Amino acid sequence: MSKHHVVIVGAGFGGLAAARGLRRDDVRVTIIDKQNHHLFQPLLYQVATAGLSPAEIAAPIRTIVKDHGNTSVLLDEVCGVDVATRRVRLASGATVEYDSLILATGARHSYFGNDAWEAHAPGIKTLDDAVRVRRSILIAMERAETLRQENIGERMDFLTFVVIGGGPTGVEMAGAISELTRHAAEMDFRHITPKCLRIVLIEAGPRLLATFPEALGEAAQQSLEQLGVEVRLNSRVEQISAGSVTVSGNMLRAATIVWAAGVQASRAAAWLGVTGDRAGRVAVDPDMSVPGCPGVYAVGDTASIARADGRPVPGIAPAAKQQGGYVASVVAARIAGAAPPPPFRYRDHGNLATIGRKRAVADFGRVRLSGFPAWLLWSTSHIYFLVGFRSRVTVGLHWLWSYLTFERGARLITGLADMPDSIAVPQQRAA
Repeated sequence: MSKHHVVIVGAGFGGLAAARGLRRDDVRVTIIDKQNHHLFQPLLYQVATAGLSPAEIAAPIRTIVKDHGNTSVLLDEVCGVDVATRRVRLASGATVEYDSLILATGARHSYFGNDAWEAHAPGIKTLDDAVRVRRSILIAMERAETLRQENIGERMDFLTFVVIGGGPTGVEMAGAISELTRHAAEMDFRHITPKCLRIVLIEAGPRLLATFPEALGEAAQQSLEQLGVEVRLNSRVEQISAGSVTVSGNMLRAATIVWAAGVQASRAAAWLGVTGDRAGRVAVDPDMSVPGCPGVYAVGDTASIARADGRPVPGIAPAAKQQGGYVASVVAARIAGAAPPPPFRYRDHGNLATIGRKRAVADFGRVRLSGFPAWLLWSTSHIYFLVGFRSRVTVGLHWLWSYLTFERGARLITGLADMPDSIAVPQQRAA
């Protein structure tokens, strides 16, 4: 018990990278997470659109670290940090002492002060979120099938799908919804055709994929439009209610609305008593430590740090993994009394976004790709980053099968008893 105790809050990419980096050091490591699994968030939209099942993009934390002899796992939720006494407070009422604390708590949805919208336009950050959206999409099509022609207005509501946000998540989601619904309409339903469907992507800015070069944003828009997606740029969402969204003064009715417009960091800044940035992220020093909080580090979406050129390090999986591994080296050097490593430097491996089957865009600085070559790179890189070998094999084979046959093996509707009416049934249409 006298060994240096490292507490890692969050078993995402950053937290697990830190644990892996410390697995051979003479320390005790405790991972605390409110979920029992690590989730590959970049593929959540595939679960939401019935492309993959939840088990294919998640793995139990205990299984991942089972070979780390110095690591234990606590299933609990952190509700505070006492920096003075170096204790983490848990929702269960327990406390955990630490010598070093690594906060890798990730991000949640941001509705820009309109939290009531979440009930009607869920985002996708967890498996529960993805399954909820999948259920909404599939039920909408089932109910449209039963309405036939006698309720044409309500039927149109069920066959309209709205995605809010033109970043990578929104673009990927809109493309996947289009492919899922149009293929299902052609193959599985008798009274729905692709012409009945309407998929709308809403973006407040002047173009899609604002963090990509403009040419790739335009290529993404063209690919979406070829899939039948209606792209609305310079369109600001003003109100979201059950079964409708008001955009730039116009009401758009839809049974399924998905939020992909913004994220906010966890409450880590409040736990530490420091001021976060606009997204709630904690400003850190070049060694990823939190100023004024001895022994505390923040990584991934929890941390705010700039690159050498002044631009912020993006909140993506590769950045979180790099930061987690770096903090492990900082802690290990500190314990050994060795010289600390040089300041953290983010290695940018490029940006990728997929737009449905066979379409993607990729930005590697001087090299920019779109279409099938970019999609092939996107697929390979995402499979590579999956945690377990079994996940890589099963997802790779599943994607190959889906590509060749266009089958959707995860098209199941579950949890109907828990489904809010606001998601399942639009408000009564005006006469």
